[in-house]
Amino acid sequence: MRILIATDAWTPQINGVVRTLSSLADELRGRGHDVLVVSPQDFRTVPMPTYPEIRLALASSYRLGRIIAEFRPQAIHIATEGPIGMATRRAAIAAGRSFTTSFHTRFPEYLRQRVPIPERFSYAYLRRFHAAASACLVPTEAVRRD
Repeated sequence: MRILIATDAWTPQINGVVRTLSSLADELRGRGHDVLVVSPQDFRTVPMPTYPEIRLALASSYRLGRIIAEFRPQAIHIATEGPIGMATRRAAIAAGRSFTTSFHTRFPEYLRQRVPIPERFSYAYLRRFHAAASACLVPTEAVRRD
């Protein structure tokens, strides 16, 4: 099976999301699947305001649409809600492709500590983002309730 994983979190970052996705890609490849990870390394990036260690990809839905068309995945998984995730979501919807998503962390709580955005706005965005997915993978029941 050809599987595309789109993520804004990838090496050289060191965190749980990167470890989880790296293990997932390795396991899928070990089972004979053809896996393409679309990550910030595939784009020009800019430092994230207030957290310059994280680089935000300058990803467009047009470019992601081309990547999807060229790779011809049988499954698309969007692991993060950042620029790559948003561009992949738009490209998949425009192409009439289904996709799955992941919700790994309580990002609104983290964001609130760095930027004065009410959590309710962040959670509303996340609900809208994940609502278009055929399924949303979460690490725990508590995160699912969020």
